[in-house]
Amino acid sequence: MTQSELKHIVIIGGGFAGFNFIKTLANNKNYTITLVDKNNYNQFTPLVYQVATGFLEPSNISYPFRKFLRKRSNIHFHLGELIKISAEEHKVYLNNAILEYDFLVLAFGSISNFFGNDVLKRNAIAMKTLADALSMRNALLQSLEEACNTDDETLRKKLLTIVVAGGGPTGVEVSGMLGEMRKDIIQKDYPELRNAMGNIYIVDGSKALLSQMSISSQHDTAKRLEKLGVKIILNTFINSFENDEVKLSNGETIQTKNMIWAAGVTGNLIEGIPAEAYSRSKRLIVDEYNRVKALDDVYAIGDNCLLTADNKFPNGHPQLAQPAIQQGRHLAKNFKAIAKGKSAQPFAYYDKGVMAIIGKNSAVADLTKPKMHVSGFLALLIWLFIHIVSLIAFDNKLKTLFNWVIAYFTKDQSLRMVIKTNDKTPA
Repeated sequence: MTQSELKHIVIIGGGFAGFNFIKTLANNKNYTITLVDKNNYNQFTPLVYQVATGFLEPSNISYPFRKFLRKRSNIHFHLGELIKISAEEHKVYLNNAILEYDFLVLAFGSISNFFGNDVLKRNAIAMKTLADALSMRNALLQSLEEACNTDDETLRKKLLTIVVAGGGPTGVEVSGMLGEMRKDIIQKDYPELRNAMGNIYIVDGSKALLSQMSISSQHDTAKRLEKLGVKIILNTFINSFENDEVKLSNGETIQTKNMIWAAGVTGNLIEGIPAEAYSRSKRLIVDEYNRVKALDDVYAIGDNCLLTADNKFPNGHPQLAQPAIQQGRHLAKNFKAIAKGKSAQPFAYYDKGVMAIIGKNSAVADLTKPKMHVSGFLALLIWLFIHIVSLIAFDNKLKTLFNWVIAYFTKDQSLRMVIKTNDKTPA
C-alpha cells in the first residue's frame, strides 16, 4: 500500500483516550495518524494535585509526545489548538494550520465546570491541568510566605485558610494532602506560623463526600479527613468568591485568600459541530461505536463523549481515566478490524472500581471483582500500584515511586519552590 493510499486519521488530544488510541495503532500499516495537542506532552491528570502540593515534580507525571513517537513511524505530532471542524470538507482548522482527514477522532477531554459563574471562574484556583498545578503551588507557597511577613492577624488567617470546592476524588485527595502538609511540613518550614494556622474546608453540595462510592468509603473518608483537621461542609454550594470572601448557599461566609476549584468538569463547544451532537452537559453524543451523532467519519472518546448504548451505563460512563483508556484502545482495535474487512464491535465498559487516597497513609477503594470495600493502608497500596502502572514511561514510574517513598518515610519533600515565569516572548 502506497503512502497516498493510507487512510489519514487526525486525533485531537493526547490525554488518556487519545494516547491509548495512538499507542494501540502505532506502526499500523493501514493508517497514518496526526496527533494534535495544545501541549507537547501527555499529563497524568489524576496526580496533578500532588504536583500542586509539592509532593511530585511536573516531570514525574508528564512525558513528551515526540519522545514517545520516536519509533512509531506512522504517527506525527502537531502542536496546535482546535478552532473549527468542517465535516463537509473533511478538514480541521487549527490556530496554526489546516489538516485534512479521512477519519477524525475527538479526544480533547473536558474543562473545569464553574456552572456559569464567572466570578468563581475568575477568582478560584483551578485543578485540571499541569499548568493549573504549578499556579496553585505558587499561590499557596506565596500565601505562606506572605503570612510569615505580616503582623496583621486578620490577613494572616485569610492567607492560611483554604477552601476546597468539590467532594469528589480530586477534592478529597487535595484536601488530604493539604492536611498532611499542615501537620508534617508547614510546622517545620515556617516556624513563624506554628501558632497561627488557618483552617482547611472542603465544601460539597451532596450529603456525603465521594457520593459515587460506597457508604463505607464515605464514612472512612470523612473520619480520616477530620483526623487531619479538615472541616467538612455538606449539602452546601459555593455561590461566590471575591474580595477574600467565600459565600456559601447556607448563608455562611469564609474569609480566605485561597479557594481551590475541584467541583466537576464540562465539555468544550467547537465550531462546526452541530448543536444536536451535544448533550446537556456539552458532551458529544456518540453511538456504541463512538461515532459522533450527525457527523460522518467523526468519532469521540474519553471525557468529551457521552455513550448511552452501553446497557450497564445507560446514563453514560463516568468521566474518569479508565473509561477513557478503554475507549481509546477499543476504537483503535475497531479501526484495525475495519482495515481487515471485519466488523466493528460495540463498546462495553469494564468497571474495575473507584478509589481515592486520603493523605499519605490511607485510601479507600470500592472494587468490583471481587466486589468489596477496602480502606486504610491496604487500599493505599492498591492505589499506589495502579497509579504507578498507569504512568506512561519507566522513568516516570521510577521517579514517582522514589518521591513517594521519600515523602512517606521522611514526612517531607523538597519540591516546594515558587517558580515565577516571564510571560514575555523573545522578539
